[in-house]
Amino acid sequence: MPLPHEFILNRQLMGQLFPSFREGLAPFFTLNWGVYSDFLTFKGGLNPITGGLWLTDTAHHHLAIAVIFIIAGHMYRTNFGIGHNMKEILEAHKGPLTGEGHTGLYEILTTSWHAQLAINLALFGSLSIIVAHHMYAMPPYPYLATDYGTQLSLFTHHMWIGGFCIAGAGAHGAIFMIRDYDPTKNYNNLLDRVLRHRDAIISHLNWVCIFLGFHSFGLYIHNDTMSALGRPQDMFSDTTIQLQPIFAQWIQKIHFLAPQLTAPQAVEGTSLSWAGGQSVPQSVLAIGGKVAMMPIVLGTSDFMVHHIHAFTIHVTAFILLKGVLYARNSRLIPDKSNLGFRFPCDGPGRGGTCQVSAWDHVFLGLFWVYNSISIVIFHFSWKMQSDVWGTVSSNGTVAHITAGNFAASANTINGWLRDFLWAQSSQVIQSYGSALSAYGLIFLGAHFIWAFSLMFLFSGRGYWQELIESILWAHNKLKVAPAIQPRALSITQGRAVGLAHYLLGGIATTWSFFLARIIAVS
Repeated sequence: MPLPHEFILNRQLMGQLFPSFREGLAPFFTLNWGVYSDFLTFKGGLNPITGGLWLTDTAHHHLAIAVIFIIAGHMYRTNFGIGHNMKEILEAHKGPLTGEGHTGLYEILTTSWHAQLAINLALFGSLSIIVAHHMYAMPPYPYLATDYGTQLSLFTHHMWIGGFCIAGAGAHGAIFMIRDYDPTKNYNNLLDRVLRHRDAIISHLNWVCIFLGFHSFGLYIHNDTMSALGRPQDMFSDTTIQLQPIFAQWIQKIHFLAPQLTAPQAVEGTSLSWAGGQSVPQSVLAIGGKVAMMPIVLGTSDFMVHHIHAFTIHVTAFILLKGVLYARNSRLIPDKSNLGFRFPCDGPGRGGTCQVSAWDHVFLGLFWVYNSISIVIFHFSWKMQSDVWGTVSSNGTVAHITAGNFAASANTINGWLRDFLWAQSSQVIQSYGSALSAYGLIFLGAHFIWAFSLMFLFSGRGYWQELIESILWAHNKLKVAPAIQPRALSITQGRAVGLAHYLLGGIATTWSFFLARIIAVS
């Protein structure tokens, strides 16, 4: 097999793999593009040897993207006099209900780094989450699909990056509002109108979050109660009272049928997972006796946990958006813009003003980012072990890692505690003396770092400040005061230290738990 650089230097070598390379660029310029069909394909599905996307499909995709980008590159004006003027487009975009529309937004995005950063972080974070969901459903690299540890790590990594970027968008959006926003230049445009409607927006998000919280978590509480009372027939599950995700199943179905209907050129659908919405048994792609990908069947447990996702994501958005919309002022503190992004409580005079700065909203929002992402990666880990990952015997029988217990157990809180957290942490807890012992030590240490954060987060700040002051007083009284005198952390510093240890401890705990588990069982 030639070395990689030899393919670049010697066209004949590539020609042995893809004969059309010998033709060079002549078919391109003579519009005889069909010649290139050996390395620019539209097959769909996965390569049955490697379990990855067809490299020829990927090449075709990148070529198509390049053509679109070349066209798009001429759409908007930069230094040359070709294409649309961004400022003109924005200022022309107004309707009967939008006041001055996008007037003034061009100036904001060309003069405020924080506004640019907020938008780009939100987009980049969302893109990272989309990448996480595509990398397992459509594995881009050879043999990636059967390397379960890498699959789980890639999903977890991209979800965390996405969550933190979105939280960063909330932070920089708020900093923009405080430092760069000029009310005089944004009269009655869309940003101004959103700010004037902020009470309605936030109060609606408030009741939506409460509604989602009670109705999603309430289903679990109902199931746990019925289970405890010995009434399994009254639980929500696939075998009793069903809550089937009919819309998700419909989306699965239309994507599965795409090669026969909307994409007749494709041989297969974009992902094997779509066939989960079909009643007929579908193919399993096995590589070396391991499941690479197979149809993913959705049921009541999936419906329930997705509504928990909806709840946690809405609360995260609620907190971060409230931080941005109330960054400059609120009824309680009309001079917030003078106090800045981060300020401590300023006493009981205004009826209590703790945790109201924009920084405090980011602080609280990050805990909900942690909540949201943790439940997503737990869901992914268990669902894949239960319904996708496993071994395939010579007669085609699939044995999943946890034998399909997600549908039966993930519909109760007790099921998550018993069959996911406890059952799957057995490897990391009992890893001493094995090749996985490092993960066990990280698991322990990360728990300590996480618990250490609670000391900062649950401390009565006034009590600690008073304690330090009294110790200082005693030292001064006895004339043993050192030149450098200790200070207790400020409330804001205490929150920052607590938040950092909470997140890092929690992430490292989850990481070691996941890897010890998946390495042991795969």
